[in-house]
Amino acid sequence: MRIGIDLGGTKTEIICLNDKNGKEIYRQRVPSPKNDYKATLKNIGELVARAEETLGIKGTVGVGIPGTVSKVTGLVKNANSVWLNGHPLDKDLEKILERPVRVQNDANCLAVSEASDGAGAGKDVVFAVIIGTGCGAGITIHGKPISGLNGIGGEWGHNPLPHSKLFTDNKTKICDVWDVHIDPETTVNPTYALKERPDYFVDDLAVNEFPGPQCYCGKRGCLETWISGTGLKSDYARVTGESLSTHDIVANAKQGEAKALDALNRYTDRLARGLAGVIDILDPDVVVLGGGMSNVTSLYTDVPKIWDQYIFSDTVETPIVKSAHGDSSGVRGAAWLWND
Repeated sequence: MRIGIDLGGTKTEIICLNDKNGKEIYRQRVPSPKNDYKATLKNIGELVARAEETLGIKGTVGVGIPGTVSKVTGLVKNANSVWLNGHPLDKDLEKILERPVRVQNDANCLAVSEASDGAGAGKDVVFAVIIGTGCGAGITIHGKPISGLNGIGGEWGHNPLPHSKLFTDNKTKICDVWDVHIDPETTVNPTYALKERPDYFVDDLAVNEFPGPQCYCGKRGCLETWISGTGLKSDYARVTGESLSTHDIVANAKQGEAKALDALNRYTDRLARGLAGVIDILDPDVVVLGGGMSNVTSLYTDVPKIWDQYIFSDTVETPIVKSAHGDSSGVRGAAWLWND
């Protein structure tokens, strides 16, 4: 039996899969103990014990977290469930559960799930994206997660948004959109010196994208600040001065409302640009979308129409598909971490 744990900021979910066919045989979801590491360990221990008692069999355990385990220190890092950071989660769970435990980033778990028996089944290289509250990605090769030398493989959301090719002849005087001082004497590309070079003119989209929103990682203009669901909501508010939920923006766009449709079109172009860079470097067999924004059906037809102009190839055949297991992909992928 394979046991998967999805350790989220608000909920912790356990699933048990049949060893032979991957069929779900048990599932439970409980609230996560916020800001309490010891309670988190206890919670997971109780979930596993309850599942094994109910089913009468022990299993392997994999855990997906919104962060990663440092290969240098063995401690969790970069988790937005901050109470996990700085702790040896895998080792602590191994003591409690008295068996080896594999811990992976939740986006890697998505990729493993979809590569094992989902939308990427049978594909050699799978690039799986979470576009929800945040933005992350996971990579699998022959079904195995690729975390990389530094344990950050797939941290696509903290790459910068590539520049748009949508420059036009209808040029607009550059304006001070972002509260950032750029010195034209030291700026490598003075085209983007906002206040100091009023003689430069560029397209509105480029102006509004540089240097970009502040990201929690300390940089500006990360993909996460643009192509997460949160990024769509923020972009809409920034352009229109109005606050709408991501759900309402998408719903209004489907009805043809101009401001919402413009926002979704900008989002689609940015997603296409971000994925184009991945295809140039990794050239995966399939791109799988997960998270709340993966439910926007227009992305699957519109993104491929756009990314052609950004990808360094005369033809692009890369399929972009929705995750087969939806919200269950993460926890299923955690269980499949023991697919040796």
